[in-house]
Amino acid sequence: MANHLTETLNAYQARDPAARSRLEIFLLYSGVHAIINHRIAHWFYNHRMKFIARFVSQWSRFWTGVEIHPAAKIGRRLVIDHGMGIVIGETAEIGDDCLLYQGVTLGGTGKDTGKRHPTLGNNVMVGSGAKVLGPFTVGDNSRIASNAVVLKEIPPDSTAVGVPARVVRVAGEKVNYAAEVDQVNVPDPVANELAALRRMVEELESKINKA
Repeated sequence: MANHLTETLNAYQARDPAARSRLEIFLLYSGVHAIINHRIAHWFYNHRMKFIARFVSQWSRFWTGVEIHPAAKIGRRLVIDHGMGIVIGETAEIGDDCLLYQGVTLGGTGKDTGKRHPTLGNNVMVGSGAKVLGPFTVGDNSRIASNAVVLKEIPPDSTAVGVPARVVRVAGEKVNYAAEVDQVNVPDPVANELAALRRMVEELESKINKA
């Protein structure tokens, strides 16, 4: 446990330019407290003391704003930056050296049984507000953009953006359809449908006038 804590504090210090000392991180960073509490809750869960495990996790949620199910599997040196509003589901798995920003959800879709939540590989970054939903894998060294909604597997060394998320880079190279991804000029399906109905009405009026 002490080794895990030391590694976590070092990871925070390396990733957060605002962190001035490991003591400050240990005492004041809610993400660190959430990880420590999860390690405790996970130990109780694995030793079949599930009520105590849930009590610890819910207490931690109240104090840190981070909800991690005690059954979730978390690797080493996880950094939760800011932390508020993060949800990590029961069957979620997180590899080593991952970074999660505020508002991230590692959740399910409600359609799956058994393994319901995602698996993050090593060195994965998930941007603020992103939702990763379902029992698939996000490959090592991948990046999920802020507010993306990921519903299918992401290969290693990839960057995914959008709703639903699409891979726009692999190993630093643009994929073929990257230029098609437009986060601003999104088509309006309602407007498109109204335009189609308007054309139908005009065609009917034209036929009536000819008759």
